[in-house]
Amino acid sequence: MSAGTYAPKPGAAPLGRMIGAQTALETRMLLRNGEQLLLTVIIPSLLLVLFSTVDIIDTGRGKSVDFLAPGILALAVMSTAFTGQAIATGFERRYGVLKRLGASPLPRWALMTSKTLAVLVTEVLQVVLLTVIAFALGWSPHGNPFAVLLLLVLGTAAFSGLGLLMAGTLKAEATLAAANLVFLLLLVAGGVIVPMDKFPGGVRFVLDLLPISALSGGLRDVLQDGASMPWGNLAILAVWAVLGLGSAAKFFRWE
Repeated sequence: MSAGTYAPKPGAAPLGRMIGAQTALETRMLLRNGEQLLLTVIIPSLLLVLFSTVDIIDTGRGKSVDFLAPGILALAVMSTAFTGQAIATGFERRYGVLKRLGASPLPRWALMTSKTLAVLVTEVLQVVLLTVIAFALGWSPHGNPFAVLLLLVLGTAAFSGLGLLMAGTLKAEATLAAANLVFLLLLVAGGVIVPMDKFPGGVRFVLDLLPISALSGGLRDVLQDGASMPWGNLAILAVWAVLGLGSAAKFFRWE
């Protein structure tokens, strides 16, 4: 056999193909994990139905579902991009999965890109389901669809970066505890269910700078109040996205 006739040709696959294959794998793993589905689909759906049908919290003017639906969409993004991803990636790191990936031609930033894209695919399913439930409860959204899409994408990038940063720097057990604690705290204090005007002025100023507050507030401004483009909320999310993804890319450890 003459030289140069070997097939397949040895070497790394094109970068786009590697990212696509890793994204497909990450998506399948997300959808097959029962605990992940509980956190990302069941809990937001139950909260939307419960607080829309039972008068527990004063959500102000209009129907409760008009206030709650944007906040629950923000919660769904956080539960998938931050909490679920941080926990899953933390244990992948503990069990040596990431160490093996680190020995492959897949760059660190490409792995993070694949995980973020897989989160976006999962979120499409979440948004469709929650939207159907909200419409069944009498939701009447209005506003700029492009602004909603931009908020969701920036929110996903922000929470994905923070989740990967936590998973890549803390031990798996610490990530599990911290991610769930942050989820519960932001559920209460992030404007998801409790209106931000219920908090004192000084506290509210700090809470408004959190990514969950910016996402839920921005979605509410558009879908409930009809705002064209919530630039302030978008700017906050963009800053968190840059800080989170940049820090994750720099400090993420494979093992």
